[in-house]
Amino acid sequence: MALVDRVAHRLKLRDLRLLQAVAQWRSMAKAAAHLNLTQPAVSKAISDLEHMLGVQLLDRSRQGIEPTAHGQALIKRGIAIFDELRQGVSEIEYLSDPTSGEVRVAASISMAAGILPVIVGRLSQRFPRISILAREVPIASLQFHERPYRELRERAVDLVLGQIIGPPAAEDLKIETLFGDPLVVATGTQNRLVGRRGVALRDLVDERWCLPPSDSLAGSRCVEAFHANGMDIPKRNVTTMSVHLQIGLLATQQYFTMWPGSLMRFSASRLSMKGLPIKLAVRRNIVGIVTLKDRTLSPAAQLFIQTARQVAKPLMDAG
Repeated sequence: MALVDRVAHRLKLRDLRLLQAVAQWRSMAKAAAHLNLTQPAVSKAISDLEHMLGVQLLDRSRQGIEPTAHGQALIKRGIAIFDELRQGVSEIEYLSDPTSGEVRVAASISMAAGILPVIVGRLSQRFPRISILAREVPIASLQFHERPYRELRERAVDLVLGQIIGPPAAEDLKIETLFGDPLVVATGTQNRLVGRRGVALRDLVDERWCLPPSDSLAGSRCVEAFHANGMDIPKRNVTTMSVHLQIGLLATQQYFTMWPGSLMRFSASRLSMKGLPIKLAVRRNIVGIVTLKDRTLSPAAQLFIQTARQVAKPLMDAG
């Protein structure tokens, strides 16, 4: 009997789950406790799996247990198997009730503070039985300390909403552009410069600023805006990736920042912010939805994408 036929006859989903748990916890004992099993039962299941495949799946050392190259290959495909199973169950639920289901979304910080609440609100109003799991993903540094779209590639989410980063045509990714996002100078609604005519960026060089780090994608854009006006980053500057800190500082009516236009459009009033009529000579960020190619999206995820298109349409038309 060929290996693939033998595996198809004998491999169980429980075996894959055990292997994933051992690799995650790096310990047979911890994996057994997590799965409410005995350690000998877990050890025997892994041993039987290795015997069936004829390869070693795990390396054991004093530092813990690590999957071998063979183990990593099986774990990677196991993640895809469980994801497809989850998608199948979701489709069955949808056939029983077309207004139910779950969608898992990863969104950049600015999207989570701006357009995402509008999308979720409109989707929930039309389909109140759809549940949404949202993850806020920090904007990547220029060095990309983590692989872009890691959550998507590991199938922890169905889609990613945010600025398009990395290669424009990765082989495993499907990218749909929603709109081009400009950069806007923002401050508190009661700041003394709100409403003043003819304000230029150079007029704000000595003001207090709160900006993202220059080695982040968001920060590099701010640097580009200042350089286009022949300016360096203002010296009176608080550097942070925290949107909450930026909002709090703007509320003091003393600070300025640069934020995506979509955030200002959807959340400026709610967050008591005001954009200044300063045109910045900086490129628009391309914002879109990223999914995995050759992966069937659940009906709930498809409804989310349809709603996102509707919400984003005015921004696309304005761009």
